[in-house]
Amino acid sequence: MQKTPLTRTHAHQFDEGNPLAQKRILWATILTAVMMLLEVIGGWIYNSMALLADGWHMSSHMLALGLAYFAYRSARRYAEDSRFSFGTWKIEILAGYSSAILLMVVAIFMAFQSIERLINPIDIHYNQAIPIAILGLMINLICAWLLHDDPHHHHENEQQHEHHHHDLNQKAAFMHVVADAMTSVFAIIALFAAKYLGWGFLDALLGIVGSILVAKWAIGLIKETGKTLLDAEMDHPVVEEIRKVIAEFALVEITDLHVWKVGKGKFSCILALATDSNLNADQVREALSIHDEIVHVSVEINPL
Repeated sequence: MQKTPLTRTHAHQFDEGNPLAQKRILWATILTAVMMLLEVIGGWIYNSMALLADGWHMSSHMLALGLAYFAYRSARRYAEDSRFSFGTWKIEILAGYSSAILLMVVAIFMAFQSIERLINPIDIHYNQAIPIAILGLMINLICAWLLHDDPHHHHENEQQHEHHHHDLNQKAAFMHVVADAMTSVFAIIALFAAKYLGWGFLDALLGIVGSILVAKWAIGLIKETGKTLLDAEMDHPVVEEIRKVIAEFALVEITDLHVWKVGKGKFSCILALATDSNLNADQVREALSIHDEIVHVSVEINPL
């Protein structure tokens, strides 16, 4: 049995992080916190349950943004910690997963609150609620601009491997901001419709529609982050690429193969081969090196 020599050591931090997103998420968290306080204080002063509810609703998004920020900080802080076998990138994925669950809670809360308002309508102070709702939308749009994933950041990877590699932690934070912005848009439409057309039911109806959309986003994000956390990557195209590379060697059989993500668009691979040839581990690693997304390879070679 032949294994890769253990005489050389190398780093196991495969993701460079996202310092720009970390900085932008901090600003988005601060802006969201300020807006949350304005809505809560405004709702208390003007006796508006709508503003109070939206303020507390916004607090959940502030919590999610704060979670994303501290995930980036933790990943960088523990980057050199030897306890993490394959780096600290999954701290960010764990934060994204937690944020997605929180987004689902927000969707459920929105749905129940909207159904309750549909059954038991409440009086709304339109003149006070509308300006604050518009200000809330402006803050959300600024935060969305801050957190939007820059496609140029992935341009080089896309040229190498036609897959867009999202920062799932940033994506989760962005979805919270978009969900809040959508809620603000629906609230503004409903407030104007209720004030000028007497359509008081529209606020609750749009709230239900919004909750369904937010739940759909949350489920998609839970699946995406959960798949990475559970290393469910064996259906990824990179696995077939590895098999094609090995198939180019004569008289070589793959007896075991494990592939999982260790960074945005980066994979680690454990490969066990059986062969009667003089194939060695360095030759296998050299052949796989044509795929830049494969950043860590462990090879075991056994006789047929």
